[in-house]
Amino acid sequence: MTDPVQEARRLGQAIWLDFIRRNLITSGELKQMVRQGISGITSNPSIFQKAIARSDDYQEALEAFLKANPDATVEAIYEHLAIADIQMAADILRPVYEANKATDGFVSLEVSPNLAYDTETTIAEARRLWRLVDRPNLMIKVPATPPGIPAVETLTSEGINVNVTLMFSLKHYEAVAHAYIRGIARSPHPERVASVASFFVSRVDTYTDKELEKLGTAEALALQGKAAIANSKLVYRRFREVFLGEDFAPGRERGARVQRVLWGSTSTKNRAYSDVMYVDGLIGPDTVNTLPPETISAFRDHGQARRTVDAELGQAEEILANLERVGVDLELITERLQQDGVKAFIDSFDQLLGTLEERRKAWVAGRA
Repeated sequence: MTDPVQEARRLGQAIWLDFIRRNLITSGELKQMVRQGISGITSNPSIFQKAIARSDDYQEALEAFLKANPDATVEAIYEHLAIADIQMAADILRPVYEANKATDGFVSLEVSPNLAYDTETTIAEARRLWRLVDRPNLMIKVPATPPGIPAVETLTSEGINVNVTLMFSLKHYEAVAHAYIRGIARSPHPERVASVASFFVSRVDTYTDKELEKLGTAEALALQGKAAIANSKLVYRRFREVFLGEDFAPGRERGARVQRVLWGSTSTKNRAYSDVMYVDGLIGPDTVNTLPPETISAFRDHGQARRTVDAELGQAEEILANLERVGVDLELITERLQQDGVKAFIDSFDQLLGTLEERRKAWVAGRA
C-alpha cells in the first residue's frame, strides 16, 4: 500500500511535524519519523508549554542548568531547554537538509510572542536566536503582524531563514510574499536563503462556522466547513502568480528559492468533519503541511494523496462570494484571528514561564 506521506512528497508537498518534546528526540522516535518521510519540525510557545508542563522530560536538564546557574531567570531556563531541543532536532534533520540541497529539513523556533508588535526588538531577537542555535537548517518564526512584515524583509536580506507565521487572509499573504521578495533583492547571497509562509487553515472554519450558525439560514449553514480550504486555495493561486511571474523574476535570475506556502493549523477542530480534510484538500507543489502526530497517523491510515490545492478554484471563489452575500465579513474575521493568535501564544508563553518558575522554586526549596 502506498504511504500517503511519501505520495504527498512525490506531488511536491513536504510533511512536517508540528510538535517537539525532549523524549521524542532522545528516544529515537524522531529519527524513525524522518526515515518514514517527515522532513521538518515546527514549534511554537503552545507546543513547548505542553511539552514542558505535561512531562518530566526536562527535569534533569532543568536541575543541571540551575546548579550551574542558580540565579537564572525563568526566561533563561526556557531558552536553555528549548534551544537544546531545537539543536538536537536540527542535527537529526541535517541529512534531509543536505540531501535536498537546503530546500527542506528545517526546524522552526519562534521569537517571543510578546514582541509581535515590535519590529526592531523582533529583528534583534531573531538575530540573537539565529546565532545561539547556530544551525543552517533553523528557521526563525516571525508573526505576519504589520510590525512583523519589515522584520521579515530585514532578516531575509541578512540571510536568516524565516518562517512567517499567523497568516489568515490573502491580504496577510500578499504582505509576507512581497516582504520576502524585497529581502531577497537586498540579499548579497539570495541562493542561501529559505523561507516559508505559514498560512493557518482550520481556525478560519472555526470562526466562520460560528458566524454562519448565528445566521441560521439554509444558505448560511450550507457554507459551514468550506471557508478555510477555499481561502487557502486562493492564496496558493496567488503564490503561483507571484513566484512564477514577473514579481519574483529578478530573484529567480539570482538563484533565489521560492517562499513555499506552509499550511498550519491543519488538525481538524470540528469532530463532524473528516480528521484529514485539511491535509487531503491542500496537496500540491511547493507546499508544506505541518501536522501534529495524531494527524500524521490519520493521514497515513486513510488520507488521499492527490493534487488538490489548485483544483476547483472557481468553486473556491464562489464559496467566498457566497460568504460575503450571506453577511459574513471574512476580512474582519481574519484580522481578529491574527490578533487572537498572538494573544493565545502570549498566554501559552506566560503559562510556560509560570510552570518553570514553580519548578525553579521547588528546586530552591529542595536545596534548602
